[in-house]
Amino acid sequence: MKKIPTPLVRDIHFDLNGIQSFKDEMTNSSIKNSELLLDYPTVYIVNNKDKKDKYNIYIGETSDIISRTEQHLKVDPTLREDWLEFYEAEEARMFVIGHDYFNKSLTLDIENKLMHYLSSVDSVEKVYNRRTNQQNRYYTSNYFEDIFSKVWRQLRKENRQLFPVESIIKDSALYKASPFHKLSEEQLHAKEKIKTKIIEAYSKNSETSQLILVAGEAGSGKTVLLSSLFYEINKLQQEYPENIELSNLNAYLLVNHDQQLTVYENIAKKLGIFHPKNNKIVSKPTTFINNHLPEEKVDVIIVDEAHLLWTQGKQSYRGKNQLYDLLERAKVVVAVFDINQVLTTEQYWEQDELQNIEKLAKQNDNYIYLSNQMRIAADENTVRWVRTFIDDQVVMNIPKDTKNYEIRVFENPEALHNAIKSKSSDGRGISRLTATFDWEYIDKKKPEDSDYWRVKENDWSIPWNLQLPVTPAEKRKNRDLSWAEQPHTIEEAGSTYTVQGFDLNYTGVIIGPSVKYRNGKIVYDRKNSQNKKATRRRTLNDGSQEYLSDTLLRNELNVLLTRGIHGLYIYAVDKELQAALLKAQDGKLN
Repeated sequence: MKKIPTPLVRDIHFDLNGIQSFKDEMTNSSIKNSELLLDYPTVYIVNNKDKKDKYNIYIGETSDIISRTEQHLKVDPTLREDWLEFYEAEEARMFVIGHDYFNKSLTLDIENKLMHYLSSVDSVEKVYNRRTNQQNRYYTSNYFEDIFSKVWRQLRKENRQLFPVESIIKDSALYKASPFHKLSEEQLHAKEKIKTKIIEAYSKNSETSQLILVAGEAGSGKTVLLSSLFYEINKLQQEYPENIELSNLNAYLLVNHDQQLTVYENIAKKLGIFHPKNNKIVSKPTTFINNHLPEEKVDVIIVDEAHLLWTQGKQSYRGKNQLYDLLERAKVVVAVFDINQVLTTEQYWEQDELQNIEKLAKQNDNYIYLSNQMRIAADENTVRWVRTFIDDQVVMNIPKDTKNYEIRVFENPEALHNAIKSKSSDGRGISRLTATFDWEYIDKKKPEDSDYWRVKENDWSIPWNLQLPVTPAEKRKNRDLSWAEQPHTIEEAGSTYTVQGFDLNYTGVIIGPSVKYRNGKIVYDRKNSQNKKATRRRTLNDGSQEYLSDTLLRNELNVLLTRGIHGLYIYAVDKELQAALLKAQDGKLN
């Protein structure tokens, strides 16, 4: 394998004296160093640390670092507030990065990934970049990952607070939902199609609302696509400066999930995405509907986890269907939807209604399906095993995975929990224990006969999520973190309410007594579920009241079994299901 040279990094004062000193240093430096930093493409990071030890940063790339920096210092402060802030800061600094392999495409990719990493760092308050620059293949693209890691390690030698170890960044929910991910061809095509549709609708100023439906199973890259779209739509005025109309276009992002809401609020805050009238640009659907009248349509609403929208009224929502209400309030609604992740009766779509919204999208060529499974790092046989377990309700022999994805069945939940704790501490990423909602949990209420609401099996138990106490300092530190990112949650069991929409390295799933194995098939028993929102009846359009628990409990299991990137650890409470799984692990099922 070819040896990759070490990057050259210089940390200088970001002012005119600093750039002059840098020029003088390079003049007296070796010819190679001088050429790499002065004559060839470079990447640079301007950063300013405030009194709270938080950084504001800008990442750029250029073929002439001296003239580019002088422009930032002499011209840009008169045009943009962010550059004026850097200019007036007493301790603003700039890292200049050079490398033997740098060319225009490679520096753009390095710039983009630095934006991705640094927007996920706790100590970074704001990233002032205005657009992404994802590149396709180019001459040195095969070396990109190695070069980037070397660049990051060199930067870390200069500032460990601003540049933490890569594994910490990759564990963060902000990183996983970042708009700066390098998109697949399928995602890129979808994003460009949606952007074009939005621009066309905005330019025509049509009164008819458009629905763009993005469908795909768990792990197909819907959230990353949506995040990238949200960022770029709100930055269109920079992409099309000649189009004065687009400078006023704005997009709202809605999600009916507390954990995901926190992540998106942080992304918007760090990337400076805001509404000029100070309206909340990221919120829950009910909040948005209650604060916006149909007569005052916004431009774009993007809905993540649109399968969590309510399709019937309740105490806090007086409408009948939140998706239809949103269509009344926007020129374009982009909804990311997976029917197999609907979890409660209040989210349920009857078949004819589901066909109607698909038809509405398809008639305008606005239906997009993402088919590539991107979460589970497993081969086709393993993915098929998981899908057969969920979709066909059949247990097959567990295949040996050629990509080292690990499906393991444990003899008891304690052994499963210990294995998850071991995986979570081995440096490969966050792993957590989860369970089907088959043990009682009442939010904001203490149990009468126990310290916590618990998942219990024989003599073993573990608290349900969102209960273990933390110190005030820990609470402040955890404020912007999802449930799984908080260290103490390794001693809790997560549910769909805390892990839906998130990736885990390894997922442990305790399959409770609502999931049984009878006569060679998996069956669902609503009487053994504590998820009242899934087991109660729903009044359908024809006036009949039906139980939907077979569908909703299967969807609950679908969410839990598809969280793990590298592994899935299982224990089943039902004896027949547990016996079948243990046989499947040994390849002894007929």
